[in-house]
Amino acid sequence: MSVRRNALLALASIAGACAFAAGASAGNFSAGPLLVASGPSPFAGCTVGGAPGSVLYPNAEEEPWVDVNPTNPQNLIAVWQQDRWSDGGAHGLVTAASHDGGLTWAETFPHFSTCAGGTPANGGDFDRASDPWVSFGPDGRAYQVSLSFNALNNENAVLGSYSTNGGDTWSEPWPIIRDSGDRDVAYAFNDKESVTADALTPGYAYAVWDRFVSPSATSRENIEGLIHSASFREPIWFSRTTNGGVTWKPARNIYDQSEFNGTIGSQILVAKNGDLLNFFVEFFIHKNAQKSRGEWVSVIRSTDKGVTWDKNSLKIAPSRERVAFDPDTGRNIRAEGGLPEVAIDRASGALYAVWQDASFSGVDEIAFSMSTDNGKSWSMPIKVNQTPRSTTEANQQAFVPNVHVRADGTVAVTYYDFRNNDASAGVPTDYWMVHCHAACTDPASWVGNENRLTTSSFDIEQAPAARGPFGYFLGEYEGLTNIGNRFASVFIGVNNGNPANSTDAFFRTAG
Repeated sequence: MSVRRNALLALASIAGACAFAAGASAGNFSAGPLLVASGPSPFAGCTVGGAPGSVLYPNAEEEPWVDVNPTNPQNLIAVWQQDRWSDGGAHGLVTAASHDGGLTWAETFPHFSTCAGGTPANGGDFDRASDPWVSFGPDGRAYQVSLSFNALNNENAVLGSYSTNGGDTWSEPWPIIRDSGDRDVAYAFNDKESVTADALTPGYAYAVWDRFVSPSATSRENIEGLIHSASFREPIWFSRTTNGGVTWKPARNIYDQSEFNGTIGSQILVAKNGDLLNFFVEFFIHKNAQKSRGEWVSVIRSTDKGVTWDKNSLKIAPSRERVAFDPDTGRNIRAEGGLPEVAIDRASGALYAVWQDASFSGVDEIAFSMSTDNGKSWSMPIKVNQTPRSTTEANQQAFVPNVHVRADGTVAVTYYDFRNNDASAGVPTDYWMVHCHAACTDPASWVGNENRLTTSSFDIEQAPAARGPFGYFLGEYEGLTNIGNRFASVFIGVNNGNPANSTDAFFRTAG
């Protein structure tokens, strides 16, 4: 990066957003200022959660999500992992609430972990928390969920909490599922949960996740080795609340394709007609029913608010991600795909899905597909990231997409890429937003409609490292919503040259 990198290292010594130098944004949207949503860690004095070989990244924020209050568009809630561990999870999940459209943020947190005030009495007595997610209902009630677990034993849970004041305070955790890992199988781990408030029915919200079970695993750390060596299954589990999160119905298995097959990345959308559509990636290792061996972006449906579900999935498209990697060293980025993001146009009912896919160029880029018939059929996937074709294939990568649609039908997609990488030390990384106003299945409709949300590149090689082969980690998803006609993004950026505060959660609007 030479001069660019040296300038960024100097700027990083200044607090706040100074990992990014001031600069103009491209594209035909106007962009707001780049703001820092996160602050110093509230868990700085906590010593819980260590394990042999674990590395803690203090003050590191990762994997944000965001939603806006439909009763007050100036009220946003963002959630993220705070103080990330190298081998999974964080000291806790931080909630940042804004009541002025994202200009200022105030942090709080549910009791999802010991560092965040969890105790045996309130049910949050876990070493670590991960996979934050938040969703507003039509009445302004907010729902949040956590994957909470212990570092040295198999106990793990999906915990739920709710807020009635825009995220300023949160209820005590409700154990949507709590699993010791040895009740009915040798190992069980609940993973990648999300929560969706029913946009049409106040008080209803839906939690969904995958549950990895194996008769021979003993910990989270050896899951990968079991995929090909021992029996396992990874079905979808589901629960719902009908009283605003005060209680949740007993968790249950809603989709199971038998051993040696699995799912990940479940996320529910409520269709215009009230159907629940659960999107996910599924993989078939040994089963080849209907010639489906491999990995697919899929969807199942419930027409009765989650009481019953399709037994077979509708397959939207093959998921052919290669796994994002450091273009200089080849080391993996913890952005391995397999997690589709989805959105709905509330006016028309149109549905949108994006995911990482290597079909277009041999490296991961952003695939886009849409449905105009309530998810019954889907368009041929197209590439929507505007990463320039370069002489270096590795610099063409785009990863960790999200998608959102505003009231006038304009669709936005966000992603990271390496287009500014060069031969000097470090890997300059940027975050982008591209949008489409109409005819979004035509690749030409996206051309030229791009905004750079980072105002200067950051070095991904200074990001926290995830365990095993996964490498540098910013999050397997980033947040995207809208405030009126402006899209609002919460994403993670690296503070170059500042290992004591390696990342922050940044907020920016464009529209």
